[in-house]
Amino acid sequence: MVTEIGPTMMILIYVAFAMGIANVCLLLGLLNSYWKTYKEIKSQFTIGLLYFGSFLLIQNILVTFALVVPLIVHVVPFAISDSEFGPPIVLILINMFQLVALSILYKITKN
Repeated sequence: MVTEIGPTMMILIYVAFAMGIANVCLLLGLLNSYWKTYKEIKSQFTIGLLYFGSFLLIQNILVTFALVVPLIVHVVPFAISDSEFGPPIVLILINMFQLVALSILYKITKN
């Protein structure tokens, strides 16, 4: 069952989507940096960072893509719309904490 998305829900989904895009961009930058480091030193630790970053990138792409679907078709699955703000707020909080963590990691990786 699907329901229409209200204007407040749309705004929350857009905010979560924007943070998801920022997370994907940060992860791409981190993976690029880790790849360059791996080519220089061939460390097992760097391979671990590449695996970790790759899986986190895949997860963020899938979640961000899942946020795009309601924006395109203008409907949201019933399970997401059970509470008026619950799931979008949860997605925003998850993306916000990931954004802060990835920004810190990006900053210390680039220094």
